[in-house]
Amino acid sequence: MDNRTNLDDYLAGLGISDADESAPPPPAPDAAPAVAPALGAAHEDPRVVLERFLRGVIARIDPELSVTVTQGEDALEAEITGEHAARLAGRDGRTLGALEVLAYTVLAKLEGRSEQRVRIDVGGYRKRQADTLSKLAERLAVQVAKSGEPHELQPMPAAERRILHITLKEHPDVMTESVGEGASRRLIIKPRHG
Repeated sequence: MDNRTNLDDYLAGLGISDADESAPPPPAPDAAPAVAPALGAAHEDPRVVLERFLRGVIARIDPELSVTVTQGEDALEAEITGEHAARLAGRDGRTLGALEVLAYTVLAKLEGRSEQRVRIDVGGYRKRQADTLSKLAERLAVQVAKSGEPHELQPMPAAERRILHITLKEHPDVMTESVGEGASRRLIIKPRHG
């Protein structure tokens, strides 16, 4: 069985690769991983560590991609851009989510950085997702206001629920509430009383 084909099939299933032959060859088995240097000294700027880690990862996926890291209000924010950057999000953002977990883990290795939040966007995926969720919230708010009946959404990650909460925070006719535990946590949009 050809390992190259199996790897390409796997990456294509994640939405990372088109399984084309122009992909860079895999590193030699005895070569040191490109991401190992990201675990720098505890005094190293977390932005530098995050950028180095992400550059190491994307260099193996698509060397044409670039990364920019900034300090946001409540998290380090990284933007990965390039012609095929959006493919790095994977199906339903799963690959992007996994990349964020790995990046957080790398930063957590630094002394005193375990509380550092990380947000990564690839090719505007998170922005488009936030816009879609905001529009959904507004449509559902109109529906709930008209019917007077609450609407319960399917379970969703905290970041997605937060977008809906923020979108409807000041809405005069509806309010939001999160219910449930863990992966079953979901949002309810209900009429605002009074």
